[in-house]
This record gives sequence, C-alpha cells and structure tokens, in this order.
Amino acid sequence: MIMVTDLPRAFADHLARDRRRSVHTVRAYHATAERIIGFLQRHWGEPIDRAALARVSATDLRAYLALRRGEGLGNASAARELSAVRGFLDWAGGEGAAPRLRGPRVKRGLPRPIAPDEVMALAGEVADGARTPWVGLRDWAILLLLYGAGLRIGEAMALTGAVLPLGETLVVTGKRDKTRIVPLLPQVRDAIDAYVAVVPYAMSRDQPLFRGTRGGPLSPGVIRAGVRDARGRLGLSNRTTPHALRHSFATHLLGRGADLRALQELLGHASLSSTQVYTAVDAAHLMDVYRNAHPRA
Repeated sequence: MIMVTDLPRAFADHLARDRRRSVHTVRAYHATAERIIGFLQRHWGEPIDRAALARVSATDLRAYLALRRGEGLGNASAARELSAVRGFLDWAGGEGAAPRLRGPRVKRGLPRPIAPDEVMALAGEVADGARTPWVGLRDWAILLLLYGAGLRIGEAMALTGAVLPLGETLVVTGKRDKTRIVPLLPQVRDAIDAYVAVVPYAMSRDQPLFRGTRGGPLSPGVIRAGVRDARGRLGLSNRTTPHALRHSFATHLLGRGADLRALQELLGHASLSSTQVYTAVDAAHLMDVYRNAHPRA
C-alpha cells in the first residue's frame, strides 16, 4: 500500500514510466501533487489519504487556485497547475475522480518567427562568441539544426553518435518517445560534420552527439544563454530563443506552400490542431506585408 506521503513520487514515476512524459513535466507535476496534498491538509485540518483525495470538490480546487493566484500565478500557469492537479487526482482516485472545473481563459499567443537572415546572423554571433573554435562549430551546427530541421532543443540534445554518418534524413525521438524522420539540408549536414571532425572527445554510438566543454552531455541552458547574449548584441527581440527557430522553420515552410499534414509530421505534433497555429502566423505575416506595401492600407 502506498503511503499518502509517497503518492507524489509514485505519480511522478507513473508519468515517466507509463506516460513517457518529459523530465520537466514530471518534475512540475510532482511538485504540484505535493502542493495540493499540503494545501488539503491545511484546508481540512486532517490527514490526507486516497479516500480523502477522492472527495475533493470543485470548491476545494477553486480555493487552491485562489491561493496559487495570490502567490503570483498568471492565467497560463494557473491553467497548467489545474491540469496537473486533475491528472494527479484522476490517477490517485481513478479516472473521473477529479471534479470538473473550468480553468482560467488563456489567450494563445502566436509564435514569432525569425527572418532567415536574422537566423544566420544569430547563429554566427553565438558561434563567434564561443570560447574555443570547436565549441563555436558545435553551437553553429545546433542552431542550424533547429532551424533547418525544426527540432526542439531537447531533441537535438538527445541525439547520439548513432546518427553518424549523416545521410539525407535524420531519425528524431520526440515527446513521449515518438519517432519521426526529418530531412537534413546539405548546409546542416556540413555544419554537423565540421563539428564532429574537431570535437576533442571520442564519438561513440551511445554517447551524446553534442558535448559540453568537459565532454559530458550538453545542457540546453548553455545554448539558451548563448542565444540570449547574442540577441542582445544584435538588438533582436526577447522572443528570439532556440525554440523560436523551430517556429521559424514551420512558418517559413508553410509560407512556401508546405502541406499542413506534412508539416505536422515534420514537427512531430500529436494532433493537427497544434500545427494549425502556424496558419495564423502566416496570415499575420501576410497582413503585415499588405499593410506595409498597399498604398491604401
């Protein structure tokens, strides 16, 4: 029998093992499970067990969300918190145990694509700011991979030496261990090959493709920090992030006539609705062109 104090950890193990959620999602949901148990203990003034979790009401959840909003949570964060609580309660008490409660309305912002020349300028600036030449080649290769193949930064970091030698396509493992095949542009292949030729660590099939300066796995935070510093020097928007390169990949392909279903496969989206946001991005770009170019706009 699982003690109530162990439920958050058991829930996290379930998400990682059975649902194949990302490390970040598992960590966030684990923390939320601990918070809701602590809140209910204070709220009801009694110990919490599985039976108690099964009788959580919508009123209890509203009180919890009110507390969290008082701690500074915005609409988007509150909606994610509510989703995590529901997931935990359904897991602990059985499907449907969590009371139905409408979450905060979240205005979905459109991804902001980066112009192709800005992408190249950004990648070059990050590479030029590297401490050693091989690190510069590594950073250049990663950023070209994100833009040229639409990878998430975590997917790029998960690549191993097993992808070598590179061909015209690359097998990528995305969210929930779903694999997809993406084409590799010659420029991207050349950039990765140039990095592999000079990296000072042995490249084996089971080792990360992209290495940190000490030879271990490269942290995504290193690339994010490099992009943050470079965008400041170039005067680019704060929305210029490694993930924005993936948005740019999708938007630019759609603008050149790519089929929405094909784009869904390239991005590794589970549903078409996730991909359809890029049609709005492209429409927004067209409206900008219209307003700037039309004499009566």
